[in-house]
Amino acid sequence: MAGDDIVMGVAFLTQSAAGVLGNSCLLCFYSYTLLTGQKVRPTDPILCHLVFSNNLVVLSAGIPQTMEGFGWKYFLDDVGCKVVLYLFRVARGVSLNATCLLSGFQVSKLCTRNAWWKITTKFPKCFGFCGSFLWILHLLVNVYVPLRVIGPRHKQNVTLHMHYRYCAIGAVPPKPFVRLSQLVLFSSIDVMSLVFMMWASGSMVFVLHRHKQSVHHIHSQILSRRPDHEARATCTILSLVSMFISFYCLSAIFTLCVGLHKKPDLWLVDTGVFLGVCFSVLSPFVLISSDTRITQVFHSCRE
Repeated sequence: MAGDDIVMGVAFLTQSAAGVLGNSCLLCFYSYTLLTGQKVRPTDPILCHLVFSNNLVVLSAGIPQTMEGFGWKYFLDDVGCKVVLYLFRVARGVSLNATCLLSGFQVSKLCTRNAWWKITTKFPKCFGFCGSFLWILHLLVNVYVPLRVIGPRHKQNVTLHMHYRYCAIGAVPPKPFVRLSQLVLFSSIDVMSLVFMMWASGSMVFVLHRHKQSVHHIHSQILSRRPDHEARATCTILSLVSMFISFYCLSAIFTLCVGLHKKPDLWLVDTGVFLGVCFSVLSPFVLISSDTRITQVFHSCRE
């Protein structure tokens, strides 16, 4: 077992442990608030879907990479590879669209004075339905993944288009036109979501900057409580969006480099997967630090 593999295993083990711990704590908290109805916020349903999908991303990517790093070989067969990569793609897509939904809600909340945005006042009531719809959408969009994924035992018997540490995407590569069509079709949802999040982030920054200039003449603390709360929530969403866009773009670059090589270096594969999981690991700690309900629970437990 090479030293580089051990380093990779330790890195993914640390990442997976932190991600599972943070997302599991948040999932229990949001599930408790939704079941009991105590201190429920409009965004809690979609946050519940977000942390569940993040947890699934960490489990489906981090655990196999950790096992591979510590020397386990052929621990997944064809069915295991299909299930693991399929769940990873679905959960990552839901995480992307849930973050997009949060940014859209925050923009609508900041822009309620605009007549067009008043249509979105009932938007939070649809969060439960939207979350279920996102899962169904990505389960259907990524149905092609199990059709191409094969186990590592048979990867020498096929023409490989791309391979992972523990699984392979095989079969004869499609023609360039067909491959381009598939790429456009399957990436269109992600691209539209990323563009929308960037637009929403720019709109939120503009609204906050304009509000900051307008409140210079207001000296009442009572009038400034609501904007301060909205500003804090907006900063949280902006942090999540900027993290997702950064890690998504970096992971996409490494994934593209892997796809362009028939036999890519393993460090490219590992780095692409590691960056693809970083948002799912770091986002729960951003949510925990910004949610006053959770900090109050920690404070009361400490006392």
